[in-house]
Amino acid sequence: MQSPPPPRNPEAVLRRLEWTVLRRLDGLLHGDYRTLFRGFGLDLADLREYQYGDDVRHIDWNVTARLQTPYVREYHEDREITGWFLLDLSRSVDFGSREVKKREVSADFVALLARLLTRHGNRVGAILYGHEVDNVIAPRTGRRQVLAILHAMMTRPPLAAGKGTDLGTLLKSAFNFIHRRSLVFLVSDYISAPGWERPFTQLAQRHETIAVRLHDPLEAELPDLGLLVFEDAETGEQLFVDTHDGRFRRRFMDAAEQREAALRTALRDAGVDALELATDADLVDTVLRFADLRKRKRAVRVHELPVA
Repeated sequence: MQSPPPPRNPEAVLRRLEWTVLRRLDGLLHGDYRTLFRGFGLDLADLREYQYGDDVRHIDWNVTARLQTPYVREYHEDREITGWFLLDLSRSVDFGSREVKKREVSADFVALLARLLTRHGNRVGAILYGHEVDNVIAPRTGRRQVLAILHAMMTRPPLAAGKGTDLGTLLKSAFNFIHRRSLVFLVSDYISAPGWERPFTQLAQRHETIAVRLHDPLEAELPDLGLLVFEDAETGEQLFVDTHDGRFRRRFMDAAEQREAALRTALRDAGVDALELATDADLVDTVLRFADLRKRKRAVRVHELPVA
């Protein structure tokens, strides 16, 4: 009988990422970590009329209303980045159809990005959510800070079944707590009660915000495995289903596609970039695809001109 895998240790996880994933990423990005993110300062440099291609999040609505012409704020960019990780650690994040759970993918991603930031003198912090916001780790720099966040993620006791996830609670807490303009990662599977979209948009208007979505292939399509017991990861409710039934599998897939479409619409409306983290995907390849997307989007924003 095969023994269960040993529990993950924060120091061992970080060391593995530093020696493998981070080194590989460094070589592929050629040391240009700002391809992934850049710092934003709060020092207002100037106000000017809106031009095609400007970031709409920088529009000064008070001046725009007064002058009846769109105006945008220009800022001096800080060299230092303050990164915040908003971490959904609800029961559904403990799901994984194979050997890797969404929580483990989340921990690897957070450790990788936090170490990438702190290695260049930037600060990182975290807000952790289970049934509610239950832990805030203030921003600091250094490797020890990354280990502190990893430790908080990996040593949490399992949550009891109860009410479902409400991402709105996490987002409202972050909006009230994070005052200085920051780089914010919302790391979640986005399985949540409705109503989180508006606070997410409000947060994205104040901060450079990136949606990091955790998912597992089994959440989108069911295999034909006969009679199975399904358990709601959030509430613990159980249900017998017959996966031989092709109509049931089709309804399951349709529901998953509807959730996917609604999520993409919400992220698009909020004006944020999204990074998809699957339990069966390579972390480096995923991050590189995301870096390329951000690089191309910035190039379009800067160089695209209206067609006469």
